[in-house]
Amino acid sequence: MIDFMRLILKLILSMSRLLVIYSTRGGARSILSENLMLRQQLVILNRGRSKAPNLKTEDRVVLAFCSLLISPNRLSKLAIGVAHSTLLKFHKALVKKKYSILFSAKSKGKPGPKGPSQELINLIVSIKQKNPKYGYPRISMLASEVLKRPIDDELVRRILAKYFKPAPGGGPSWLSGIGQKRDALWSVDLFRVESLCLRSYWIMVVMDQWSRGIIGFSVHQGILDGGAVGRMFYEVMSKSGRKPKYVSTDHDPLFRYSTWSTNLEFDGIKEIKTVPNIPWSHPFIERVIGTIRREYLNDIVFFCKPYLERKLFEFARYYNEARVHYSLDGATPSKKVSGRGLDKIALSNYEWRSYCGGRYQIPVPA
Repeated sequence: MIDFMRLILKLILSMSRLLVIYSTRGGARSILSENLMLRQQLVILNRGRSKAPNLKTEDRVVLAFCSLLISPNRLSKLAIGVAHSTLLKFHKALVKKKYSILFSAKSKGKPGPKGPSQELINLIVSIKQKNPKYGYPRISMLASEVLKRPIDDELVRRILAKYFKPAPGGGPSWLSGIGQKRDALWSVDLFRVESLCLRSYWIMVVMDQWSRGIIGFSVHQGILDGGAVGRMFYEVMSKSGRKPKYVSTDHDPLFRYSTWSTNLEFDGIKEIKTVPNIPWSHPFIERVIGTIRREYLNDIVFFCKPYLERKLFEFARYYNEARVHYSLDGATPSKKVSGRGLDKIALSNYEWRSYCGGRYQIPVPA
């Protein structure tokens, strides 16, 4: 704190000295010459530097304070560049702080219980492992009976969702028997993202279960209700020019509005609900959302809705045309639909095609 105050005092003294020099005869010319000399010294000192300097806290404060006194037209020429990774870290920290303020406990008292004991967690997980067909209500009743104290079924559900990992290779999803051709079954779900200005945007993603391809996206800013969800779905359907026979949705309250159900019935689309509280019963769309977040949205920042829509369109094009899928044995969704996938290349002669602004590079024939 003492060093910081000393730095501010030096800054005030330097500004006072400049004002005195400027008020004298030939002062403006002297200040201009001095600035040019200092700038040339910086150019000479930085000629051999290949790495950006590390700024201290005092340096950042001084630069921020000086930026308030500089006109906007000059600021763009004097501003210090910030790396893309630094901007992403700053944005993620702001988003984390926003949700901690919105959803953290308001009271400052002593914290409550930390949750179930490790012994209870081990018991519930063991019951599920030894009895795979038991649901969380039956496990709750069994645990209550053997422990002789009530165990809430919602507590059991949360424990299983966090600690129980089923063995891989459980067979195909029950939805696979319905989506046996194109546009037979569409999966629909919603997720939320934050802009650089910390504004929340809802994204609806619609995919075709048979081809694993993305039908389209729809973006909404503001409060969601049944009417807004219906408009988002019909926006995707009108842009694609296609119509499904079945639509698969989860038990989100947004898909329970009468407006949503009435619009589907009017168009002859049948809605299929997943198994309650079991995300594995809706695997395809959940995997798509995870892929979009991990491989794209977590590494970009956006300011407004049109920019986000353009970025999502670019990712959908890459996802359908160039991204190979495990569930399709290495094929792309476009190959599943039209029979034409990625072109064959020769190892001696090929070039690269970029997607998503150069984020992904796919080899193509030269």
